[in-house]
Amino acid sequence: MRVVRLLIPFLLWAAVFPALAQDHSHDHHGPAYTPIKPALPTSSGDKIEVAEIFWYGCSHCFSFEPHVKSWLETKPEDVEFRLVPGVLNNRWAIHARGYFAADKMGALEQFHTPLFNALHVKRRNIFTRAALIDFAAEVGLDKKEFVRHYDSNETEVKMKQAFLMARDAKITGVPAVIVNGKYLISASSAGSHEGIIKTMDELIQQERRR
Repeated sequence: MRVVRLLIPFLLWAAVFPALAQDHSHDHHGPAYTPIKPALPTSSGDKIEVAEIFWYGCSHCFSFEPHVKSWLETKPEDVEFRLVPGVLNNRWAIHARGYFAADKMGALEQFHTPLFNALHVKRRNIFTRAALIDFAAEVGLDKKEFVRHYDSNETEVKMKQAFLMARDAKITGVPAVIVNGKYLISASSAGSHEGIIKTMDELIQQERRR
């Protein structure tokens, strides 16, 4: 019942704003980023926070992954990067809970990229709670522990936080990147995945000067 209550605002929001439950990648027309007003709180302390909002079922998020991994290899020391799973509808919420469960178990390396590959390379149908739990066990996670974290109060709190972050940033598609809680970047605003990375670096420099 707790899970159902949590998903009601997600489903209502997605119903009112159906475009938010889609992934987008368009030609660039206009500014490379959108200011977020008021700015969102960050959890990176004195560091500049870069947060990527994604969904495992999004093909654009999958193709953006190599760009992010390459960028992380030379990430500045004063920048903290974090992934935030999108929870814009019930289907997304299933994957988001799985991400938080795997993260709590310290098993993202076993779970994250393999799930992307299973969905987009192998074209597997992993879009239900049961299928995701079976997948977690398949890649070596303890099934009972994964289920416990998947359904935990801690995961529910993280789900709500992720939902509010996307809502308050007015996310209109994924992948989306938020720099220091102040700027929203997407492929549609930056023009391409390469454009997202370039804009990220420019905004990081701007924040550093502040």
